[in-house]
Amino acid sequence: MTVWDRPEPPTRPVPLDRERIVAAAVALADEGGLEAVSLRKVAARLDAGPMRLYGFISTKEDLFDLMVDEVQAEILPADQPADWREALRVLAHRTRKTVLRHEWLADLLGGRPALGPNGFAVAEATMAALDGLADIDTAMRAVETVSAYVTGAMRREVANLRAERATGLSKLDWQRASGPRMTRMLATGRFPALAKAVHDGTDLDAETTFATGLDWVLDAVAAKLTRP
Repeated sequence: MTVWDRPEPPTRPVPLDRERIVAAAVALADEGGLEAVSLRKVAARLDAGPMRLYGFISTKEDLFDLMVDEVQAEILPADQPADWREALRVLAHRTRKTVLRHEWLADLLGGRPALGPNGFAVAEATMAALDGLADIDTAMRAVETVSAYVTGAMRREVANLRAERATGLSKLDWQRASGPRMTRMLATGRFPALAKAVHDGTDLDAETTFATGLDWVLDAVAAKLTRP
């Protein structure tokens, strides 16, 4: 039996339902990451005994599934664009914004298929964008490719944000601090391609980098969709 098939927890002596449990867990994760979430901590925030949660949520993984589904509601746009490319672009950018609001989501992206109602709705919106444009296997590979890009890009962006907080150094501060080491290594002449990238490449902000990479991935998908 999945967590979605279990009955709601009893409402006495303290009113308790799935919505309150998940909201408390999401708040804990937003404040301190996934390591801040446990059934006992959620129960304590709700002034309830932990045993009252176990009848409905047996493991922390069940709780994570519920949390992911809860915030996936933020990904769905009010209206689905008719153009497949714009539809996938909107979903990708809304996923990015959702991850930046709930950084812990980056740690859970790309895991087990989401079985909750919002997870199903996101998957449906994604597949519907390509409906009728290609055979089902091509459409599925396209969706998996876009998803892999979004997942990897967001994990990298969140990792950088966490590093900034851990070290207290912004990206510019880190570049200045590591500059001497970088200069010495490039001066050896052993890394000419890297030296060219460092000296001549354009340094883009995270949002522009994400959008550019996404467009390249969608270009590749478009090539497959138009192939005879």
